[in-house]
Amino acid sequence: MSILLVGAGPMASDYVEVLQHLNLQFDVVCRSEESASKFYQKHKIKCVSGALNSEVHSGDNYSSAIIAVDIGSLFSVTKFLINSGVRNILLEKPAALYLAEIEQLLTLSREKNSKIFVAFNRRFYSSVEKLIELAERDGGIKSLSFDFTEWSDKISPLEKSQEVKDRWVLSNSSHVLDLAFYLVGKPKEITCFQGGSIDWHRNAARFNGAGITELDVPFSYRADWDSAGRWCITAYSKNFKFDLSPLEQLHLTKRNELNSNRIVLDSYFDQKFKPGLYQQVEVFLKSENMNKLCSLDEHKILFAFYSKIAGYSI
Repeated sequence: MSILLVGAGPMASDYVEVLQHLNLQFDVVCRSEESASKFYQKHKIKCVSGALNSEVHSGDNYSSAIIAVDIGSLFSVTKFLINSGVRNILLEKPAALYLAEIEQLLTLSREKNSKIFVAFNRRFYSSVEKLIELAERDGGIKSLSFDFTEWSDKISPLEKSQEVKDRWVLSNSSHVLDLAFYLVGKPKEITCFQGGSIDWHRNAARFNGAGITELDVPFSYRADWDSAGRWCITAYSKNFKFDLSPLEQLHLTKRNELNSNRIVLDSYFDQKFKPGLYQQVEVFLKSENMNKLCSLDEHKILFAFYSKIAGYSI
């Protein structure tokens, strides 16, 4: 198995640690010589600079590719690799910033018989897997709420393009939205409200809404980017309340009780690597339990809901 890793930033470094632990052969490519040099200094692994071209690599040489480039380059790099013959691709969220680009990638992947998955590693947290296990024993999740509040004061100075910040619900908050709907199914009805604005995200600062999923699970959400808060998900089964807050931890409250208890998790890989990443890469490369991954087809459907929640034109 030969794998191509595209990118040399922090996320690519996280993937390197997992791939090395799995004793897999892989090559790394990136855009600039400076990034390649820093990557080599950190990992002692050669990274070929100069972006992707036929002189560097042919997709036919690789069984799989992992794309960990900046958000603005995800679409073009994925398109290039599909056309180069790579048939199994894992790309970082949000895959692209516009629905038309997602649709282009889907059309091309079908023409070239490529399988594309979007890397939402939080699906693979040990806390999430335990929540699913406990909820299924109790008859499943009956309702759910989530909060995707972002820390505006931390985000405003980030060296990100304004386009990426203008669509931050897709660029970043989609981690929470994807996880929520992974747990209870895609929305079939949803009502969304937005209000306010902030300097780096003029579209809105506050988000509230509710709906019901295809599995008939009612849900609600809130976020206030101009106040306090954090990412969290609360799910309810018949006898339990489950809190993912932070998402890496699971707290359980039993019916008719007030005290919440933190569940002890088997989280070895979440502690050794970026949480969820090891399990995600293993599923992607082994092609087992693929329903845990977010396919590009699934992401396209949810992308429209994310845009509605944010109040974006798609």
